[in-house]
Amino acid sequence: MGVAATMGAMNSSRYDAVIIGGGAAGLSAAQTLGRSVRRTLVIDGGLPRNRFAAHMHNVLGHDGLPPAELLARGRSEAAAYGVEFVTGEVLGVHDADGGLAIELSEGPGAAGTVVARALVLATGAEDVLPELPGLAERWGSTVLHCPYCHGWEVRGRRIGVLATSPASAHQVQLARQWSEQVTVFSAGLGALDPGLERGLRARGMGIVPEPVVEVLGDGDRVTGVRTADGRVHALDAILTMGAVRPRDGAVAGLGLARAETPLGSLIAVDATGRTSHPRVWAAGNAVAPMATVPMVMGAAAQAAGALNWALIEEDFARAVAETDG
Repeated sequence: MGVAATMGAMNSSRYDAVIIGGGAAGLSAAQTLGRSVRRTLVIDGGLPRNRFAAHMHNVLGHDGLPPAELLARGRSEAAAYGVEFVTGEVLGVHDADGGLAIELSEGPGAAGTVVARALVLATGAEDVLPELPGLAERWGSTVLHCPYCHGWEVRGRRIGVLATSPASAHQVQLARQWSEQVTVFSAGLGALDPGLERGLRARGMGIVPEPVVEVLGDGDRVTGVRTADGRVHALDAILTMGAVRPRDGAVAGLGLARAETPLGSLIAVDATGRTSHPRVWAAGNAVAPMATVPMVMGAAAQAAGALNWALIEEDFARAVAETDG
């Protein structure tokens, strides 16, 4: 079905479930709901968080697979179970009679409203990187944030850990597992905890307190950093973390309960991914920003199963009410 035909059908159709987000979490939920014989629509903006990485790791059975290939396979598998797809941006979600109305814009001159009995938010998150010359263009290649995802590829090499906040202390210590040549650029940590400093030095890790002002490199390859005192420190890779911003604006109008976490304010969910709204579930990096690909896939499958069960209960209750009536 072409985009125009899809949009036309959406304007006059009602879905059992709409999934906002077509990354690993969204597609996992879509496959589960498609196999549950639920009419399901995925609305995707086409900007997955891991699009900057050439390969995925720690994904059993798919080690080294390009992220885009996983998504292509996932869309094909979900489509085989009748799941529909549209590329677009969700402008807002509000309550409708017996469900939810999802307003979306697909581009100039193309907009529509989808009605669904339930919703899965799987929009993920975005990384707001430190504003340093040379950093963003190497993100996902030799500027990394997850050693479990990419540490093996830089094992034993010169790794610089660019601390961005006191929360970076965990990342700083983690880096030492993959290399004996680790330099910590500690300005972002603030006053260095004496116990942490003793541990770093005991493990042979260098500590540079001067702020980093520039990332140096050749193409997408990091060669070093320059600090505020003018010194150049040779490196092969940088481990850092930006601020994580959940992409949850699409459901802002529902007033969902939120939880304050060390990573910021996130939509609160129960163990199945259900939010404070009885028809809305959320899974993936939008509510668990540090979760990896297999983790978000599992959480989304669980959320989709819980959503399907809620609709089953509603179906039985409606049938009983109609019979009694």
